Amino acid sequence: QVQLVESGGGLVQAGGSLRLSCAPSGRTFTKYPLGWFRLAPGKEREPVAAISWHGANTEYTDSVKGRFTISRDNVKDTVYLQMNSLKPEDTATYYCAVGRKYYDASLDSTDYESWGQGTQVTVSS
Repeated sequence: QVQLVESGGGLVQAGGSLRLSCAPSGRTFTKYPLGWFRLAPGKEREPVAAISWHGANTEYTDSVKGRFTISRDNVKDTVYLQMNSLKPEDTATYYCAVGRKYYDASLDSTDYESWGQGTQVTVSS
């Protein structure tokens, strides 16, 4: 399994922005779909966004549409999650995940095989 390293989390005021990054360690994921999920205290893990292996297709959960953007740079072998207009309810640990080779974007966690350790995002009101 590929190891994933997330970065970019932190503390931000409501209305602010953060950009999360995720890169693999030890293996490339340029031919694999990627996703971002989040886990907040007392809640179940939920999908946030996903991108196909070629980058042409993306999916978002309804609560982040219009505010978050997922993208990937296959030269740098990195996936990003640009988060704008952050709200306190976006507070969570954010995880990136790698899906199956040549699969399309998916918000279904069962389509993912490797997960990062997570990066904390805290949005203050």
